Parts: sequence; C-alpha cells; structure tokens
Amino acid sequence: MDYKMKIKKIAFLLLMTLITYGTVSAQTKNPLVRIAKLQIDPAQLDAYRAALKEHAETAVRVEPGVLTLYAVAEKDNPANITVFEIYADSAAYQAHLQTVHFKKYKSTTKDMVKSLQLVETDPIVLAAKQKL
Repeated sequence: MDYKMKIKKIAFLLLMTLITYGTVSAQTKNPLVRIAKLQIDPAQLDAYRAALKEHAETAVRVEPGVLTLYAVAEKDNPANITVFEIYADSAAYQAHLQTVHFKKYKSTTKDMVKSLQLVETDPIVLAAKQKL
C-alpha cells in the first residue's frame, strides 16, 4: 500500500474513532481540523516522540479550544508520523500557536523534523463513542 493510501486510511480511522466528550459538533459549530504529516530524523525519533507527547498532553489539558491531538506512526516506517488535530475554531488554533508549550515543542523539535506537510480539511462527520 502506498504512503498516500496509508495516510487516507489513518485519517479515516482517526475520524471514525475520534474521542472527545461526545461529538465535536455538540461543542462547536466551526471546528478547525488539520492533519500534520511529518518525517522525523530516525536517529532522533525517541526524543521527538517524548517532545510530542509532552506537548499534546499539555495542550489538551490546559487549552479549552484544543479538542483533540492524536499522533500515530506508520508501523513499517515509524519516522513517518501523522497528527490529527481538532480545535474548537480558528481562534482556538491561533491561540494554540502562541502558547508557551507549543513554542517549546517547535524549538525543541526543529532539528528533528525533516519535513512537515499541513493538510487543511473540511470536517464531514466528527463523532465519538467514548474517551480512550
């Protein structure tokens, strides 16, 4: 299976298993949903994963507008990481970019990330059954 097809399957599975507190549409009318596709320097993968984990857990815990941050690695190529992000709205996303923890994540990982592609999306269905 090629890389693009894997990403599409991951995105679909993440949408279908999206976990927030109920449906996102019940919380907000204009959620901003993004997919970030990253290639990480394999020699720095453990450090990157630790930085990403710290950042995502902090953002979800302290920012009311950060609804979901899911990160997955490809089984066959763990240096290819996809992050699925849902923000309450565009203002929440812009506020997220200004936080201390986001700026720390970006500065800590800048030499670890070999490439970054941000994919803008139009949400169709954002439903969840329960929290993981």
